[in-house]
Amino acid sequence: MNTMFRVTGFFAAVLMSGSLMAQNCELTIDSNDQMRYDKDQLTVSSECSEVTLTLTHSGQMSVEQMGHNWVLAESGDVQAIAQDGIGAGLENDYVKPGDDRVIAATEQIGGGESTSITFSLEGLEAGGDYEFFCSFPGHVALMRGDFIIE
Repeated sequence: MNTMFRVTGFFAAVLMSGSLMAQNCELTIDSNDQMRYDKDQLTVSSECSEVTLTLTHSGQMSVEQMGHNWVLAESGDVQAIAQDGIGAGLENDYVKPGDDRVIAATEQIGGGESTSITFSLEGLEAGGDYEFFCSFPGHVALMRGDFIIE
């Protein structure tokens, strides 16, 4: 009887942890003064109706010198959004106001700061071709990654 309880408890724990992993709808990513994110891929479940992303900046430089944000878009739109964002300026977080190609975007942050955004996955497809990137001028070349919905 005791052995049966352990097996049942073990399988219950495995099932619970698998379920929790499938429902992980909160993401965290760090940026630094070397123009890098600490991840080049983020994955969420298609079962999430919304996702909360927290961006941290572990560097020390100011937002004016080495600001970072997190922008989500279809892969084919990344370069054009980044280019248009340069003209939008820091006051618009280097994202053109009203840009329909942008799925989600955080504000620009400097060293020691963090920001969060919650966005809907409605209209996005599992297996779609999505990327995240930093739109601070020149950063898109090094700061980008795949956003996977599975």
